[in-house]
Amino acid sequence: MFRKILIANRGEIACRVIRTARRMGIATVAVYSEADAEALHVRLADEAVAIGPPPAAESYLRIDKIVAACKATGAQAVHPGYGFLSERPAFAEALAKEGIAFIGPTPEAIAAMGDKIESKKLAAAAKVSTVPGHLGIIESTAEAAKIARGIGYPVMIKASAGGGGKGMRIARDDAELREGFSSAQHEAKASFGDDRVFLEKYIEEPRHIEIQVLGDAHGNVVHLGERECSIQRRHQKVIEECPSPFLDPATRAAMGAQAVALAKAVNYRSAGTVEFIVDRNKNFYFLEMNTRLQVEHPVTEMVTGLDLVELMIRVAAGEKLPFTQDDVKQTGWAIEARVYAEDPERNFLPSIGRLVRYIAPATADQGSDGIRIDTGVGEGAEISIFYDPMIAKLCAYGADRGEAIDRLGAALDGFYVAGLRHNIAFLNAILHKPRFAEGRLSTNFIAEEFPSGFAPPAEFVAPDRVILIAAALADRRLAEAEAGASVSELCVQLDGAPHPLAVRSAPGGYAVEHRGETSLAASDWRPADKLMQMRLDDHVVTVQIDRLPGRAFRLTHAGVTRGAQVLSPRAAELLRMMPPKAAADTSRQVLSPMPGLLSALVVEEGQEVKAGEALAVVEAMKMENVLRAERDGTIAKLCARPGDSLAVDQVILEFA
Repeated sequence: MFRKILIANRGEIACRVIRTARRMGIATVAVYSEADAEALHVRLADEAVAIGPPPAAESYLRIDKIVAACKATGAQAVHPGYGFLSERPAFAEALAKEGIAFIGPTPEAIAAMGDKIESKKLAAAAKVSTVPGHLGIIESTAEAAKIARGIGYPVMIKASAGGGGKGMRIARDDAELREGFSSAQHEAKASFGDDRVFLEKYIEEPRHIEIQVLGDAHGNVVHLGERECSIQRRHQKVIEECPSPFLDPATRAAMGAQAVALAKAVNYRSAGTVEFIVDRNKNFYFLEMNTRLQVEHPVTEMVTGLDLVELMIRVAAGEKLPFTQDDVKQTGWAIEARVYAEDPERNFLPSIGRLVRYIAPATADQGSDGIRIDTGVGEGAEISIFYDPMIAKLCAYGADRGEAIDRLGAALDGFYVAGLRHNIAFLNAILHKPRFAEGRLSTNFIAEEFPSGFAPPAEFVAPDRVILIAAALADRRLAEAEAGASVSELCVQLDGAPHPLAVRSAPGGYAVEHRGETSLAASDWRPADKLMQMRLDDHVVTVQIDRLPGRAFRLTHAGVTRGAQVLSPRAAELLRMMPPKAAADTSRQVLSPMPGLLSALVVEEGQEVKAGEALAVVEAMKMENVLRAERDGTIAKLCARPGDSLAVDQVILEFA
């Protein structure tokens, strides 16, 4: 067994590998860029080596620097995590030349499966079901349009060397194909250094279900069951679960058998994932094989009781798998939610900044049943423009799917982050959709369930009752803390909508009456607390609460965020007479929707543009975002230049 390994990655996956290595008695070496000098994975490792400036191309993607770090520290093996160099055959080959073990598959297997075009040919040869499409290199937009018409719209444009949703576009006609083809090429080139793209049929009502495989160097290959990864935005997974609520035993066995057959065809060793697209009739088609550990691997670990990182290390050290296919058992249900620094109310654009406050829910080892958090950050950490904006992976385990959903929702209520925008409320809103509870999932779920984007609901919804009572309770606790007079009759305005209620002392707490319904509520919340633990009738609930000036709060529960102002009935009556404050007129300005780099301005001062025409391209986290004209008009002034770093809502240009 290895005495020391180096983790060629950063963030939560580096921390994850360090935890298992430490349990196995293996020393660890972290590598870090200048931006990560104070990062959690650096502090957790036994040793740490600086490898360059913040851009990944100058640090985490430099094979020579990783190899040099191994030689300087005496690391005998390298775990690549996911992303960065994890699927680069050249990296595994460079390590082998220096006698350093790669904790992953062989370079040949990585090369065979890393090219999506060649992998589909190999899958077909191994009798694995594949999606209809064109697997050859496409040289031009005109050729792509001709091929797409032959396949039949809609089609998916995909980067050959892609992953993580980058370099992917859906085209439903020639016009969308022309635009999407060029955009996919540029994004693929920026993300992977390879602008080759191919086309395949886009499956309607698709589910994304993947099979976890594991092989050793002795010819043994098993699968560990499936993960449902259909909840996605921009082709990036958001919520994953194990098992799938859709598969029956026969389909599960058939998909597992095909995944194992493909792995054996390339003499696969280590952990890997075979991804399938599944239609509403349970027909399944091979998408790709990821020759690395997946982001969502914790849900498989939680239902199988296996440590995939440990198994990868043991396989790389030459050991045989310690079990056979018949030994693999799934027990219970696990669901993972990816907590990102992004703004769901602005089409999930990345958010950068410092975690001013970070309060994570209690995990299983802290006395909270079935909760696991994988993270690489903590309070004070910075989410930078250079890397993936993930804050944490929050996982919940239950005896069945319902229990796992309930535990995950409660944990999300208790996950408090301040200093930047995040998707925690959005994740909880997904869990509370009836369609999610019923297991009616598809990769179109978010687009269909949030057709106008994510925003607070206009109507009074179930979580509002909890928010309303929490606001009233917070007001009462503030009055008590300040030794002020408290009143029984109140009016709580939720986002401006008035809700009269009464709060009276009662045994064990307060009796709160709203709309003729009385509830018993109790909490030991204090004015400085960001989380209110409240016993409401027979249930314990958590509400996130931020104090605003006056008797006002911003509260979040079960995916709903509301502004609440607590007033006396007379003050509420007078407030309704106040004229509304006019919002600033920004209709003639084009603002940056996120922090990022202005990579292109495609208009000039004095130019006339039509609605829908491209104006500028803002890049963040390697994603291109094209800003378009919302109306016809003339460009009056350019307020920024290509290459500028933009803040959110910074003016890029103005119309006449």
